[in-house]
Amino acid sequence: MNALIIKKHLQAVSLFKELSEAELGPIVGISQIRTYQAGAFAFMQGEPLDRVFFICSGKVKIHKSDLSGKEQIVSVLEAGDMFPHAGFFRNGNFPAHAEMLTAAELIVISVQKFEEILLENPALCIKMFRVLGEKVLELQSRLEEKILRNTYEQIVMLLLRLTQTNGIKMQEHYRLNSQFTNQELANMIGTTRETVNRTVNQLRKKGLIKQDESGYFLIDGDELAKEIL
Repeated sequence: MNALIIKKHLQAVSLFKELSEAELGPIVGISQIRTYQAGAFAFMQGEPLDRVFFICSGKVKIHKSDLSGKEQIVSVLEAGDMFPHAGFFRNGNFPAHAEMLTAAELIVISVQKFEEILLENPALCIKMFRVLGEKVLELQSRLEEKILRNTYEQIVMLLLRLTQTNGIKMQEHYRLNSQFTNQELANMIGTTRETVNRTVNQLRKKGLIKQDESGYFLIDGDELAKEIL
C-alpha cells in the first residue's frame, strides 16, 4: 500500500511524469514517506547533503541565515516540487534551511541512491539537469533584478513571480495560495518590511493588488506587469 501511495505522488512530479512503470519502479523502491508538523525542519543549513525531497502535500520554506541571524527566503515550495536543487554528484552540505510552513508530507530519497538511478537512466538524467538549469536561470534573473531594478520594481517583479510559482489563475486576477507577510516578502528580496509596506500600499491604491477576507493576495498580473515596462 505504501509503495502505491509513493508511486502516485511521484507520478505527480514533473521530473517523473513521463517515466514508464518499469522506470519508476526502482525510484519507488528507494523512497520513503515522512510526515512533518508546521515549524519542523527537513534539514538545517550546513548539514551533510545526503537526501533529496519531493513534496506530496503542504508548503515548505527554503531560507538561509547569515551570521547575525538575518533571514533570506529563497523560495516557498508546494506539492509536486523537489528540493534541494544543488549538491548532486559532489559531496557537500545543504545550502539552506527547509522549514515546514504547514503540516507536510514529503518523499525522501537518499542522494547516493538517486544518483545511481540517474546514471542508469540517461533520459531521466537529462531531465534532471534541465530542472537544475532552469533553477540556475531563475537565480540569474533574480540577481539581475537586484542589480538593475530599484526596490519598487523588485517588489513588483517578486509579486509577479509569486503568481507563477504560488498562484492560482482566477477570472480576473491571480490568488496567491500562500499567506505572505510583508516581512516575508521583504526577506525574499533583501529589503525592509517598511519598504514593502509602502510599496504594497501604493499598489493597493492603484488597484493592482488587494487581499481577500482570509488575507490572501489577489493580484492583477497584466496590469501589475505594466509597472516594470
